[in-house]
Amino acid sequence: MAILGFYWGGHYTWIAIGAFPAIAILDALLPLDQAERKMKSHFWAYLPVWMATLLLPVMYFVFAWSVGNNDLTGLQMAAGVMGLAWLSVVPGVPATHELYHSRGRLARFVGRYGQVAFLDCMRMEVHVVGHHRDVGTAEDIDTAARGVNLYRFVARSVAESVRWELRLTPITSRSAVTVATRFATRSGVHCWPSRYSRLCDLCAGWLDSRGVVLDLDGDCSLLGRGFQLLPAFRPGARGRRADREATRLEPLRTLSRLYAFEITNHADHHLNSYIPYYKLVPDREAIIMPSIIVCFLSGFVPSLWYNAIIKPALKRWDNEYASPAERRLAREQNREAGWKDWFDDEDGRAKQPDAPSFAHG
Repeated sequence: MAILGFYWGGHYTWIAIGAFPAIAILDALLPLDQAERKMKSHFWAYLPVWMATLLLPVMYFVFAWSVGNNDLTGLQMAAGVMGLAWLSVVPGVPATHELYHSRGRLARFVGRYGQVAFLDCMRMEVHVVGHHRDVGTAEDIDTAARGVNLYRFVARSVAESVRWELRLTPITSRSAVTVATRFATRSGVHCWPSRYSRLCDLCAGWLDSRGVVLDLDGDCSLLGRGFQLLPAFRPGARGRRADREATRLEPLRTLSRLYAFEITNHADHHLNSYIPYYKLVPDREAIIMPSIIVCFLSGFVPSLWYNAIIKPALKRWDNEYASPAERRLAREQNREAGWKDWFDDEDGRAKQPDAPSFAHG
């Protein structure tokens, strides 16, 4: 529908961005969805993933054609740009994420180059070699410490991602060097900058030739970064792996799971990144978060995000699930962030051991 709206032009360009508030309201009102998927056919489960990825560049070219051939007003072009940004992120980011985590070479190739639509062309490298190795630790650029608001978080994440992408961040760990070398050898990481530069230049040149002189880069990159980091935007106790915490803080809303290909049901993915999205099992003991869009929008108002959403969730996590070692880290971060010391007692009533334990390991 969005592509048809771009093609028809006029007020139809509002179709894409108009879906955003509609989905946000509907997702917040629908009941929780903690059911396991019953999909048996990998082909049918992955068909929408492939469609979502392959149609990403199509909608850009159709909109570019519309700008050159339809008499769009400035407001209609702005609506089109916002719609491109929204659809590039959802379903674009989770769809490409699903493909570049696949075992098939073609799926990884398509997922990798599909990222050009949301202008974060080397997310695969940063995500797989960085985030999956360092998840939940101080080195993880995709996880915020307590007290870090959305604005600081996005700024730091963008800067650190660029450093990764330009290979300015030294890798000192022997295991990290092994992982990075193996990944680069298998995936051709060392060739990415020149490949993506040429691809982005070609796309930008074509759009410019059609008269599209818009700040697509800024709009899509900032919005895309914010949305794609939502699953990791859990200001927990940094300095440890967050897999167990991730199993407890999940926005298991009906539409969130559906249109984001289970990216909000994400914890087991970090235990085995090859698990297809439809085989991820929701944690029924999770601390349920609001809709992913509600979380994202509230992040723009830090006081609302802290007081209404994340502090109550983390307080429950700290007092019911965290191990003594995790509680010590959490207390230290609460103190650094200026948050209240909400721990019930010195040793804590949580019975989790210090060693990591996984719900579905």
